Amino acid sequence: MDSFAAHCADPLSSAHLGPADRQAAWRIFCSQAGLWLLHGAGWWAIEEKDTGQLVGNVGAFFREESTVMELGWNTYRAFWGQGFANEAAAAALKHAFEIRREPTVRALIASANESSLRVARRLGLTYEAETEINGKAVGIHTRKRGDTVV
Repeated sequence: MDSFAAHCADPLSSAHLGPADRQAAWRIFCSQAGLWLLHGAGWWAIEEKDTGQLVGNVGAFFREESTVMELGWNTYRAFWGQGFANEAAAAALKHAFEIRREPTVRALIASANESSLRVARRLGLTYEAETEINGKAVGIHTRKRGDTVV
């Protein structure tokens, strides 16, 4: 929990959706765990293979108001730029399409979040429209099962 709480409070890590103090980080953590009970889908920890160190998390989950599976990913600042988000997000996408057989996935990404936009492009997600999360504008990026990645 310490690593997750520090990540949530880090102003650079939380620049696009806003920081969360330890109490809010605990609520986020618990709600992410609860997604598994509600939907049989949710968030996984991303660990460094050799050390087992927690480096971030990745999810394939549903928001309350949506029937479209959403992908989400983040890595802790010390691990930025090392490919963890790409690898983990690709595994979450594969899970959504091959195990869950979801017809479509989406990712909600702030337009200023260039690193997440690069991950989305590598996954073959394309921009569709704008929406809001907690009062912040984000782009909806989607991909359908069977779409080829260019």
